[in-house]
Amino acid sequence: MPDDTRRTIPAEATMSAEDTNTRAWHIYGQRQLARSYTPPVPARLGWTPWEGIGPGAEVLGEITGRRVLDIGSGAGHHAVHLAQAHGAVVTGIELSPTQHERAVSAHAGVPDVEFVQADVTEYLAETEPFDAAYAIGSLAFIDPHRSLPALRDGLRPGAPLILSLLHTDLHGRGPSTEVSPREQTILLRDDPPLPTQMWVLAPQLWEDLLTEYGFRVEAVGLFPHPDENVMVIQQLLRARRLPDRPVQAR
Repeated sequence: MPDDTRRTIPAEATMSAEDTNTRAWHIYGQRQLARSYTPPVPARLGWTPWEGIGPGAEVLGEITGRRVLDIGSGAGHHAVHLAQAHGAVVTGIELSPTQHERAVSAHAGVPDVEFVQADVTEYLAETEPFDAAYAIGSLAFIDPHRSLPALRDGLRPGAPLILSLLHTDLHGRGPSTEVSPREQTILLRDDPPLPTQMWVLAPQLWEDLLTEYGFRVEAVGLFPHPDENVMVIQQLLRARRLPDRPVQAR
């Protein structure tokens, strides 16, 4: 007799990595909206989750009056800081509608700050190139073979691209030497963890990818968790969009 047993496959198992992440951040934003939680605008831009560890906004260079892209801007507090404290003209791009709602509800009307709900690769294909771009923990949720060429086309020649990324993952495992995502989770107090897929890549692999897509890596910093018993390490990549190659006359 045929076996009519049906296996229940978790929804995440049938999704692409980016679809899994989109779902997770949508739910995360819903939960934070339900709590009415808005993170405070920081007094200093931080590239790690730990206060006072790592450099500040100076790694972006001179951004006064410059157009800056905040990739995966979430609740919008970093974008507001750069506009208010450093005079930048900031666009926060966020795929999640609920995360975008958090930013707009808290910071609508802040001068020189715009929040856009869209896929970053699609948005960059239609807008004027930016003078600088940065991502704090967010670019690891997007396939770099999709995000990096879009960022190259969406930045003017010479523009800095600053990326804060996990070096060791949330389970203490070291970075991958292959361009493939691994299972991670988003933790939120009093709620079940949200499964995600992240590209937790070794610095050399990020450098190879950035070089492939038209960037030069200028510096890599590694920042361990302040508690030496916690194995999580954050990496900070400072890259610059290379000039366009001149067209060869025939």
